[in-house]
Amino acid sequence: MKRLMAGIVLALLVASAASAAEDNPVDLHKAAVANAQLAMAYMREGDLTTARDKLEKALDQDPHTATTQLAAAFLYDRLGDSKKAEGHFEEALKLSRNDPNVMNSYAGFLCLKGDRKRGEAMLLQAAASPLNRAPEIAYANAGRCARADGRPKDAEKYFRQALTYKADQQEALFQMAELEHEFQNDLQARAFLERYASQTTASPAALWLGYRIERALGDYGQAAIYAQRLKKDFTTSAETAALLESERAPK
Repeated sequence: MKRLMAGIVLALLVASAASAAEDNPVDLHKAAVANAQLAMAYMREGDLTTARDKLEKALDQDPHTATTQLAAAFLYDRLGDSKKAEGHFEEALKLSRNDPNVMNSYAGFLCLKGDRKRGEAMLLQAAASPLNRAPEIAYANAGRCARADGRPKDAEKYFRQALTYKADQQEALFQMAELEHEFQNDLQARAFLERYASQTTASPAALWLGYRIERALGDYGQAAIYAQRLKKDFTTSAETAALLESERAPK
């Protein structure tokens, strides 16, 4: 109900802005931003049809705003139209004059679509920007991009850089725990996972990683605790399925 009321209030504000814009073209910008924000709200609710309607109206009102172009990029990415999404990301980047937040979003899109070298370079540029108030996010994303590209050592470097800016950056802590486990440095992996666990609630991925780390260290009692929590709290997760399969495998 609260979400519905919020949507109604925002819709009324948009209608008011659009009405004012009819008499004052300068207000078209405000109406466009309001419609773009409303489109994002509908996207969060999963109503992509209405989101597209609002977004197209925003683009008609004023396509020359980074907020509207970025919202369009997110929407068309959700709709599976990568070509349109990339075009809107490019326009948002131009209009924002290389805003690090826009760069971070665009680079994340590039990494997910397989253009990892370009995405990584853009993330490092975003991290180095003096306008970036959270470079640790860009470095953590660069680490994920490099890791997906099959370069774990580069990924490790970026995650460590993220942690120099913010020692409790959750993504970097979890990724470092996974990497150290892959490197067979399980004491370090345990330490990173414990730091990560102190920042957030348990997830299937963290419990499954904890189980594997403790098994590697020979602490079968702690591994059993992780296994029990995974089976109890996340019965239908892919991680629980992997755990059950590992338990059935010949020892």
